[in-house]
Amino acid sequence: MDLYELIKEGESETVEFKESQKGLDKEIVAFANACGGTIFVGVSDNNKIKGIKITNKLKSDIQNIARNCDPSIKINLEEIDNVLVVKVGEGIDKPYKCREGFYLRQGSNSQKMTRDEIIDFAVTEGKIRFDEEIKREFDFKKDFDEEKFNYFLRENNLFTGLNIKDVLVNMGLAVEEENNIFLNNAGILFFAKDPQRFFLHAYADCVLFKGKDKANVLDRKTFRGGLLDQVSSVKMFVQKHLNLSYKFSGFERQDEYEIPLRAVEEALVNALMHRDYFFRDANISLFIYDDRMEIISPGGLPKGLDKKDFGRVSVRRNMIISYIFSKTPYVEQIGSGIKRIKTLLKDAQLPPPVFEMNNFFIITFKRKTMNEPLNEPLNEPLKQVFYLIKNRSNVNREVIIKELNISRATATRYLSELKKKSMIKYIGSKKTGYYVCFDGTTNGTINQKE
Repeated sequence: MDLYELIKEGESETVEFKESQKGLDKEIVAFANACGGTIFVGVSDNNKIKGIKITNKLKSDIQNIARNCDPSIKINLEEIDNVLVVKVGEGIDKPYKCREGFYLRQGSNSQKMTRDEIIDFAVTEGKIRFDEEIKREFDFKKDFDEEKFNYFLRENNLFTGLNIKDVLVNMGLAVEEENNIFLNNAGILFFAKDPQRFFLHAYADCVLFKGKDKANVLDRKTFRGGLLDQVSSVKMFVQKHLNLSYKFSGFERQDEYEIPLRAVEEALVNALMHRDYFFRDANISLFIYDDRMEIISPGGLPKGLDKKDFGRVSVRRNMIISYIFSKTPYVEQIGSGIKRIKTLLKDAQLPPPVFEMNNFFIITFKRKTMNEPLNEPLNEPLKQVFYLIKNRSNVNREVIIKELNISRATATRYLSELKKKSMIKYIGSKKTGYYVCFDGTTNGTINQKE
């Protein structure tokens, strides 16, 4: 270490000069709460080496200062001539405080944190978890939805024979105090009769736009209720507005959405599990444009997860919410959702999703360009006739009557409507001819927009 070169550069985010040990506790705490740093004891603020008498007592006093911080901070001491160098690493148990409060290194100064800054800091460091906080104003008798909870247990084979209160406590959704049961925030988000009475921002907003920007809104729905209710409702919105193709295996029809529905479901559940619920000015959003779908969740990556580790390492911001979702078919294995989304899109011959991870977590799916989209929606009977012709050879009126169990007059009307839409044509003689789609292909698709 070239002491003179370092001193010449002056104080910075990681360097502090002190003429004596006075006020050293603030600087140690500030560095531990930030990214660590070095304190040069025996150097003035104007970058002059004053020197200090280094004794065993001085070194012991400084070690005691660090140990007396809450929690204790480990430091290393080094002597360079008559300057004592105090090295402070980034703390692993933040936030740290000294006798005079909580300090944080900001630029070349150590600033005392306000109450709100301390709370925000503790949240960022994961010391305060939203889903674990107890809501004491929650009235169990009036606000708990027992029917919804029993349905959840029944559908996921979780009945244990215990009473409901014991099950809630065992699942980490509640605490019992003096014969009273109090749900935490996770329990409320899943099983309250009206979760939004407690958390106004905990809803999902779904919007269908015409075009590639937000200028024209075609449909908008806001879904409230519990987290599992939101998954179901948003999924129905997606099914309504994504293009749908049909494939037939024998007489069995298989629906295929332009974006695999399971991939959308994974992304939505991931957003609900890992959103930052302390972020009160935003909600989950799902936007459908002509060329893409976006799912937006408040909060970026959780503390401890770097962009380079994303998709390989799992860090859960909301432990209890993730645990409850893991008991449902929505989550096959915690931490595998992103990999599964990529696999589903690859299997559907779609490009991989695009991720943005700043203050919001955004996943973008590219929409598939459908083959032979139809400009006008068809009702279900017309779809059945169309796909029977599309996927079978030599289909005439008699085949349609028999396969769909409809009258001759009805079959004639359906065929006439499809011909008017220029979707089918008749080829061959009156006795031996049959219907085909206009291009004569099979395994077609249809635009399912309502």
